[in-house]
Amino acid sequence: MARTLDKEFHCEKELTLALISGKWKMLILWYLGKEGTKRFNELKDSIPGVTQKILTSKLRDLENDHLVHREVYPESPPKVEYSLTKKGRSLLPILEAMHLWGAGYYEEFGDASHQSSEPRNS
Repeated sequence: MARTLDKEFHCEKELTLALISGKWKMLILWYLGKEGTKRFNELKDSIPGVTQKILTSKLRDLENDHLVHREVYPESPPKVEYSLTKKGRSLLPILEAMHLWGAGYYEEFGDASHQSSEPRNS
C-alpha cells in the first residue's frame, strides 16, 4: 500500500490535510487519542456508521503513515490493538483546536448556516 509521502505536495499544509483528511481518519485519531488503545471492534463501536472494510482500510493508511501503531499478540484467537504513535499523538492539539472551532461555529450558526450567510444573534 502506498504511503502518503509517496505523493507530491506543494506545501506542508497540503501534506497534513492528506494525512488526516476524509470522514474517518480524524475520528479514528480522535478516539485513539482521547480514549487510548483500542481493539478493532471497540474502535468500530466508537465510530457510528463506519464499516469494517473502511475502518480496516483507514487504519492501514494511518499505520503506513506512522500515525497509528498496530500491536498483534500471539494468541488464539489473535488479539490486535491500535494506539497512536508519538507522531500521531502530536496531532491531538490540532484535532482539539478543530473540535473547539467546530463547536463554536455550530453554536453561532447551527443549521442556519445552510440557509443564510448572516450570523445568528446569540
